Amino acid sequence: MHLEVARRRIEDNADINAFISLTEEVGSGDVVAVKDMVAVKGSVTTGGGTLRPRTPDEKDAAVIHCLRLHGCVVVGKTNLHEWALGPTSVNPHYGPVRHPADRSRVAGGSSGGSAAAVAAGMCDWAVGTDTGGSIRIPAGLCGVFGMKPTTGLISTEGVIPLSPTMDTVGPLAPSLKALARALEFMGGPSVPVSQPQWKDAPRLAVPKDWIADLDESTRQLWDAISAGLPILSLPARAQLAAVGQTILVKEAADFHRRWMESAPEQYGRDVLALLRMGASVSRGEYRAALQTQRRLAAEVAAAMDDWDALILPTTACVAPRIGDANVREPLTRFTRAFNVTGQPAVSLPGPASGLPVGIQLVGHHGADAHLLQVAHWVVKGWRLARSDKAQVATTRGSG
Repeated sequence: MHLEVARRRIEDNADINAFISLTEEVGSGDVVAVKDMVAVKGSVTTGGGTLRPRTPDEKDAAVIHCLRLHGCVVVGKTNLHEWALGPTSVNPHYGPVRHPADRSRVAGGSSGGSAAAVAAGMCDWAVGTDTGGSIRIPAGLCGVFGMKPTTGLISTEGVIPLSPTMDTVGPLAPSLKALARALEFMGGPSVPVSQPQWKDAPRLAVPKDWIADLDESTRQLWDAISAGLPILSLPARAQLAAVGQTILVKEAADFHRRWMESAPEQYGRDVLALLRMGASVSRGEYRAALQTQRRLAAEVAAAMDDWDALILPTTACVAPRIGDANVREPLTRFTRAFNVTGQPAVSLPGPASGLPVGIQLVGHHGADAHLLQVAHWVVKGWRLARSDKAQVATTRGSG
């Protein structure tokens, strides 16, 4: 994409609120949008809040340094859920990130601006962060590809922390090929996604007793995709989520403590409530959660030993309307667990009509390249199924 085309599209879609700031960079490489948690030399990094100094960064984050080595150009810093601590990107300071297909709906969060920028064609691809689903949720809601790499694969140096134990940095892109390219440019493996390493179908399994209470659009697609797939017993979803939340809010509160005490009025209500919850977590509770995290991660890894990937919805519903209440749990229901385990996970836009429905694949720790090749096989299967249906419809119509 030409840089001026990207800037024109950003201007034409200003009502989406995808960006907090734009750069004046020049270049002819990939045009990349960067979540405003990540330091970019010459830009102010706000974290989606108003508490940090309004002085430009003097140094790129490590992941941005990697992008520079491949000639990438940063077009701007994207809007997000304040301090990356929420799944909607309804930001009280910079406005809500609106869904590109329906401006009355959220784009998801916390990397909502990055997902919206990709979906609306404002960049070649985007950088996001994911601590409880913050790449996968907006990718799923906006109908783009988004990947949470294995924890630690991509450096978080120069990224505002949320929960250092579980923070990850990853890409959002309009295609699986672009996603793989972006991951490589960010410091990940080179992945020939168009050349899967097996002839037979990958071994996919559905977590037992995990999938429930889906909205109608998500349920219809999930029922069609999951029909006949084997069921795999894993630790309870709720247990993984509870452990993850304890670790996340405790570590977030530790980072924000000085601001919580000196300027609580500068936080959105939902974010402040979570930070205060974290401040109430005792050190003993936190240590116990870390121990449980290690045990649960080992149990999930052992259960998946004979499988290539898990498959499940990315979210339990399509994009909610801005202002809808009680959306945090259905949006994060299927993503939180895999920040606890540290596994790579990718959200794919499912073959749904109407608002996008994301489908999530979860691979083995450190096997990010293999997971992307599984994703290629799955997406290719969906395309072939759509092609077969279209051919049948054409044949019937010509009869």
